[in-house]
Amino acid sequence: MNKESKRREALLYHSEPTPGKIQVVPTKKYATQRDLSLAYSPGVAEPCLEIAANVDDVYKYTAKGNLVAVISNGTAVLGLGDIGPEASKPVMEGKGLLFKIFSDIDVFDIEIGTKDIEEFIQTVKNIAPTFGGINLEDIKAPESFEIERRLVEELDIPVMHDDQHGTAIISSAALINALELAGKKAEDVKVVVSGAGSAAIACTDLYVLLGVKVENIKMFNSKGLLTKDNPSLSELQLKYAVDGAKIELAEAIKGADVFIGLSSGDILTPAMLLTMKDNPIVFAMANPNPEIDYNLATETRKDVIMATGRSDFPNQVNNVLGFPYIFRGALDVRATKINEAMKMAAVKALAILAKEPVPEQVNVAYGATKLGFGRDYIIPKPFDPRLITIVAPAVAKAAMESGVAKNPITDWAAYEDQLRERMGNDNKMVRLMTNRAKMDPKRIVFAEADQLNVLKAAQIVHEDGIGFPILLGNKEVILELKAELGFDAELEIIDPKTNEEEARRNRFATSYWETRERRGVSLLDAQKYMRERNYFAAMMVNEGEADALVTGHTRSYPSVVKPMLQLIEKAHGASLVATANMMLTSRGPMFLSDTAININPSAEDLINIAIMTAKTAKMFGVEPVIAMVSFSNFGSSTSQSASKVREAVAYLHKNHPDMVVDGEIQADFALNQEMLAEKFPFSKLAGKKVNTLIFPNLESANITYKLLKELYKVNSIGPIMMGMGKPVHIFQLGASVEEMVNMAAIAVIDAQEKENKKNKLAK
Repeated sequence: MNKESKRREALLYHSEPTPGKIQVVPTKKYATQRDLSLAYSPGVAEPCLEIAANVDDVYKYTAKGNLVAVISNGTAVLGLGDIGPEASKPVMEGKGLLFKIFSDIDVFDIEIGTKDIEEFIQTVKNIAPTFGGINLEDIKAPESFEIERRLVEELDIPVMHDDQHGTAIISSAALINALELAGKKAEDVKVVVSGAGSAAIACTDLYVLLGVKVENIKMFNSKGLLTKDNPSLSELQLKYAVDGAKIELAEAIKGADVFIGLSSGDILTPAMLLTMKDNPIVFAMANPNPEIDYNLATETRKDVIMATGRSDFPNQVNNVLGFPYIFRGALDVRATKINEAMKMAAVKALAILAKEPVPEQVNVAYGATKLGFGRDYIIPKPFDPRLITIVAPAVAKAAMESGVAKNPITDWAAYEDQLRERMGNDNKMVRLMTNRAKMDPKRIVFAEADQLNVLKAAQIVHEDGIGFPILLGNKEVILELKAELGFDAELEIIDPKTNEEEARRNRFATSYWETRERRGVSLLDAQKYMRERNYFAAMMVNEGEADALVTGHTRSYPSVVKPMLQLIEKAHGASLVATANMMLTSRGPMFLSDTAININPSAEDLINIAIMTAKTAKMFGVEPVIAMVSFSNFGSSTSQSASKVREAVAYLHKNHPDMVVDGEIQADFALNQEMLAEKFPFSKLAGKKVNTLIFPNLESANITYKLLKELYKVNSIGPIMMGMGKPVHIFQLGASVEEMVNMAAIAVIDAQEKENKKNKLAK
């Protein structure tokens, strides 16, 4: 995508369909006049009077306890500098989005139109009663230091300038583990810091708390080494200024153990890196270009322990590992401030978490066989679901132990359960899925690439690194649409009907005919079929000229699935083909089967569908808890529809005892743990959170997933084809661009899985 196209796409994202990225959503019923009279006058007077009598009751009756203000004056916005409060608003909204999706904290973004320190402080103090916490953002130094110091002292709610402390906390956790791997002690290491702004100062302050000695630190700004005779240095910078003449960065690096980069790209050369001590620790955190390229550094020194601010290299120092969970823990105990003890608790929690066995869900997301503590894994990954249950409680405990918690937690197990529940409404699965696909992208045939939305999906797949699109369709139309989209990548474009594809058509036709000649297919039939895109695309996958295919945007599902079933063999051991939809619901991902193929499956079919769906859930790092649903509960009906479900469950209990599966059961009992425990405590589902539903027939499954999708705007990924020998996946008719991109990612992951399985069998 060219620069202008990227600009246009970014502007459309922020403006359509509704301007901005966040909104206020009611949390109470408001359907009736009675509801409204409670929400506002006269009922609202009662909580007002309670709060007037006891101000702390504001946390009981309002949203204050889960509401953070993200506040800026726009004086140091990202790499854009002083662009003003209005121009900073998209960034502040984005920060609010991160708070919500990573820790379920609500946010109002507030942009203040002043550069005067005292005016800024007074404004924040005047609005502070609204909020449970204050996140200061993108305020230039040195004003940011004074603003944060004053607000921490003068307010009784948590205040943190994330630009300073976020990077400090994450990099400190990384430093603890890097020192351990290097066999070094904090008090012995020599540290060179490139950068002397707010983040660099905050990082270095925290390193000193870890044991690094001030006399072993040399700090540089854009003008060189900080020296005490420099009158332009702030009081905070003077802490790290040294006596004597200035020396160059290259001289300071000699014999250093640690390099901390918070400055600009490519200032640490390979020659300089070679002069550092054994097992050098290099945190090159400038974005987008680190102080030294990761690959260059690791090629120069095999013993380097390296971290950057980038997601495409190991050990990303990403603030999202910290601020959502620090504020979560602080809010949950009603801390009056975020103090050093709480920051250090977050540091240690992150450092310890990196040494714990990594959940399969995280391995799946990052396409790793097995992540584990070592040079390439010294801090947790941002998608690790344990972050909220590890870091937030550590911060909360530190707040309690340091005497700043006004609402101490007593039941830690219950608190961790609450934290897990908060994450149920987060669509992390899409991010996990696309991230995994990008680890090993595959060649994907888009069989309807001369449709604008299909081509747009292919463009996103290509530009996001999810896969390598192969475009099927009318070449002239595709080229026109590419120009319209600003999609200037040179990709393979194939029109199966053209004369130039005759040789390949005939080759595909012969190959197909040879497998179907005794099943009523003539060579002439096969040659005719190969002029059709879906047949041609399927043969590209069969013949190894593509790794996967996606199709179905413009045609009905049955008409598209037919050639796939004709041309693509079933997977080894599969007795049928079925589909599952992954629904990203408020309770987390739910797998629903069979949503597209088997109209009235038998008991044996239901057994196989359940087993395949369980494998599909595991493919995405979800441990399946399966309810075989019906209109009946555990034998309450003798109808054929309920009996076949009961028969399938009995077989699974006997032959697959490790599967968590039960039924037949009504959907409400399956999804309501309290109802299930009360009425059917004997069930294998009792005390567990169901995440997979197997339906007795196609109509119930298909209607359910489409109702969820349309009535409640639940994101649907699928139908995911199960039981096919090759990675082929079919869109629903009229699928959106987003849905097609998600299905393409599914196709890539499917190809990865099949390739891994093939490689294992070959060994």
